[in-house]
Amino acid sequence: MSSPDIVSILENSKEFDRVRKEQEDILSEINKLHKKLQATPEVVEKPGDNSLARLKFLYTQAKDLSESEASISNLLINQIDALLPTGPQGQTRRRIGKGNEQKRKRVKTESDISRLTPNMRSQLEACASLKGEQVAARVTPRNADKDEWFVVKVIHFDKESKEFEVLDEEPGDDEESSGQRQYKLPMANIIPFPKSNDPSSAPDFPPGKHVLAVYPGTTALYKATVVQGPRRVIILSFSLVE
Repeated sequence: MSSPDIVSILENSKEFDRVRKEQEDILSEINKLHKKLQATPEVVEKPGDNSLARLKFLYTQAKDLSESEASISNLLINQIDALLPTGPQGQTRRRIGKGNEQKRKRVKTESDISRLTPNMRSQLEACASLKGEQVAARVTPRNADKDEWFVVKVIHFDKESKEFEVLDEEPGDDEESSGQRQYKLPMANIIPFPKSNDPSSAPDFPPGKHVLAVYPGTTALYKATVVQGPRRVIILSFSLVE
C-alpha cells in the first residue's frame, strides 16, 4: 500500500463530498420551487414566468450530479479494490458476495435511501404508505398529445427506482381495454387523495383553481376549473401536472 494511492483516494473522497453537498443544495432549491408552484400553480400561466424552465434546469443539474456521484463511487471502489489483499481472502470474499447478491442489493438500496435528505426520505415513506390506496394517476407520458388520468389502486412503490405499480380496476369501454390494466409510473404522475377520515387534509379550492375532477360513474379524471364552492365532486389539487 503506497502513500500516493491513499492520497488519491482521499482526494476523490473530497470530490465525492463536494458533489453530495452540491446535490443537497440543488434539492433544496427544487423543494422551494415545488412549494411555490403548489401554493400558486397559476403563476406558470403568467407572461415572462420561468418557473418550469428553472425547474427543468434544476432537475438536469441534479441528474448530472447523480451521474458524477456514481462515477466517483465506482472510481473509489476500484481504487480500494486494488489495495485489498489478493489470494484466498479475496477469493473467499468474492464467493460470499455471489451467494448473497440479493442481500447486497438490499443493503445498497437501504444505504442509498439513508444518504437522501430528510425531506426526500419523508417523501419516499409517504409514497410507500400509499400501498392499497386509491390515487389519481396520469397513465400517459409527459410528451403525449393527450393526458389521460384515472383513479387507480397502488399495488407497490419501489423506493430504489421511485416508481409506482398501480392497477386500473375498471375495464375500459374499447376492445383493447377489455380487462384491468397495470402501469408502472414515476412519482410525478401520482396525486394522492385527501384522507377520507380527516377533513382537515382536504385543501381548499377557491374559484379559479385548477383541479382534477371525476367523471360521474367512472374512474376517469378530467382537468377542470373551480367556479363556485362547496365542492360536490371528488377533486384534487392540480399543482405540477400541467
